[in-house]
Amino acid sequence: MKKIAVLLMSFVSVYAFSQKKWSLQECVNYAVENNLQVLQNQLNTKTQNNSLDIAKRQYLPSVSGNLNNTASFGQGRDVFGTTNRNDNFSNSANVGADILVFNNGRLEKNIRKTEFEVEASKFDLERIKNDISLQIAQQYLSVLLNREITKISESALENADKLYKRAKITTEVGTTPQTILAEAEAALAREKQNVKTAQINTDRSLFALAMLLQLLDYKSFDIQEVAIENKLEAPLFSAENIINKAYENQPQIKAAENRIKSSEAQTEVTKTAFWPTVTANAGLGTSYFYAMNAGNDINSNKIQQTVFFKQYKDNFGQQLGLSANIPIFNKGITKLQVEQSKINEDIAKNSLLQQKQEVLQNVQKAYFDAESNYENYLAAVEAERSSKLAVDFAEKSFAVGRTTIYDLNIARNNYANAQGAVAQAKYNYLFSMKLLNFYAGIPLSL
Repeated sequence: MKKIAVLLMSFVSVYAFSQKKWSLQECVNYAVENNLQVLQNQLNTKTQNNSLDIAKRQYLPSVSGNLNNTASFGQGRDVFGTTNRNDNFSNSANVGADILVFNNGRLEKNIRKTEFEVEASKFDLERIKNDISLQIAQQYLSVLLNREITKISESALENADKLYKRAKITTEVGTTPQTILAEAEAALAREKQNVKTAQINTDRSLFALAMLLQLLDYKSFDIQEVAIENKLEAPLFSAENIINKAYENQPQIKAAENRIKSSEAQTEVTKTAFWPTVTANAGLGTSYFYAMNAGNDINSNKIQQTVFFKQYKDNFGQQLGLSANIPIFNKGITKLQVEQSKINEDIAKNSLLQQKQEVLQNVQKAYFDAESNYENYLAAVEAERSSKLAVDFAEKSFAVGRTTIYDLNIARNNYANAQGAVAQAKYNYLFSMKLLNFYAGIPLSL
């Protein structure tokens, strides 16, 4: 019974997922959590965080222990030339610690440099998420556009089917020639093909969107229908205001700024090589020695050897030390390294200028596209209105026999094309506006 319940719940879950229609926000949220590019950059950010932890732990002392065991075998010769067997065993143990006392703030400067690198990697991750979000929004609108074109094609197919049925009846009763029926049949076939093409384009857009989401079950993937207003408003803000906002909030700008700070901090780290490094150390140690073939003394008595723990106690010792490493001459390498670090500062500053130029170009292009798409939309709406009037006139004229079926089909094709042009211009303009809003710091939404 339990197995049946589990299977039923699994089936219901799968069915519910397959029936789910995704909103734009759900697509964006899912993509930024599961996209492979996002996951790759999240791992890069974790690596930078680990580097920061390592830099902070350099303040702690280093402690190490050492245990040594040595056995020696063989002949030995004393100062009198006498040869004796010299087999022995020795053991030593010690624990030592050292800590950095002075290096002109190298550790602190390295931590600061690494912190800037961590911040830059976080902004890199945010940029990847933004890029994915924009791709999602564009593909989402592409699906909606193809669905609207499909509806237009289906409406045109319905009209073509009505015209074909009418032509078939009038041809059969002999009121219209056979050419009328042939043209109506050809027009019906063309509209069927247009509907099929629109449906395929919709499926293609859905597949592309599912791939952005890394969904394996793409065949059951679907999105919500969104009502897009037919009456669109012109852009209300200037490109200059958007550019200033983009300079403030775009992550690629912030990442470049943090890399400048990181390169400047690296220069300070490199300069510390001109200064001495002072290190303090302390240690504890003891040892044990045992002669396996102890020789005799001058009275032919066996040499007495103390036991292990007594030797460890007697030989126990401590040490304290302070050492300084003073740079005197290293072939001018440190100076060259400082110069190279300053070059890297200039590279980072130039990268910031490049990022600002890229943002400027993207914003200005989006603004030009918005203006152009809006004008295209207005022109397409006017062409649609005129085409609709032409269709109405052609249908009335055809009904009374004043125009041919060819003229009627041309008028209907023009009207369908005009409707498609309106839909294309509308969605192009909508994406341009969403892009401008995005650069202005407004979240994506429909």
